Amino acid sequence: MDAMSEVSSRDGTTIAFERAGEGPVLILVDGALCHRSFGPTAALAKFLTPRFTVVRYDRRGRGESGDTAPYAVAREVEDIEAVIAAAGGSASVCGVSSGAVLALEAAASGLAITKVALYEPPLTVDGEEDPEFTERLEQLIAADRRGDAVEWFLTSAGVPAEAIAGMREESSWPEFEAIAPTLAYDNAIVSEVAIGRAAAITSPALVAHGAESPDFFREAAQATADAIPGARYLSLEGQGWGRIDPEVLAPVLVEFFR
Repeated sequence: MDAMSEVSSRDGTTIAFERAGEGPVLILVDGALCHRSFGPTAALAKFLTPRFTVVRYDRRGRGESGDTAPYAVAREVEDIEAVIAAAGGSASVCGVSSGAVLALEAAASGLAITKVALYEPPLTVDGEEDPEFTERLEQLIAADRRGDAVEWFLTSAGVPAEAIAGMREESSWPEFEAIAPTLAYDNAIVSEVAIGRAAAITSPALVAHGAESPDFFREAAQATADAIPGARYLSLEGQGWGRIDPEVLAPVLVEFFR
């Protein structure tokens, strides 16, 4: 694996990334509460590096990347653009959860993305957002109540209270708190990117979800696939929201991206 590299985004923010493997460039985009050292893409990358040059980066405000106020979804699209340029000028992209929505917006914005895979993009099919969720999340982040912000996010996503209580006792909980402010970024992405944006994607696309995921995620994936011209849609047996088995997802990605 290459050592960590850096690239400057259009607004001057430093974005940290690393690459491993050989072959066509494939950029992985993390979802909420994840970065290069904390999340599912590290394990997934190991299954992909025999076929691809896998690029993983820290989204702004996370890991070793910088951050610049004020936040805007467009700035995160520019971050992907900068990483693509540093990786060779064009790339395939795979996004997970809110990272999938960000990847969708990047592809719809005309970046040099040759193919795009979206795993469980949490887009609202009916177009209605929950203002209470956003207001409370912003209040908790403003008050620097990071643990409570993470708990509010997880509760709203359907994670049981007893599971969250157990998570708070685990050694990984401080990792969640460290990047809790970026939950506002993920919320902005999901709130501001309408499912209709998918129609602007012209590159080959794959949209997938876990067959055991809640109805919301399955319906969102299906609606997203329907909105992208010619998109491939897959329901992965044995997979559910919040868990990604790289041995299941990786072969699907290899077949699509190769």
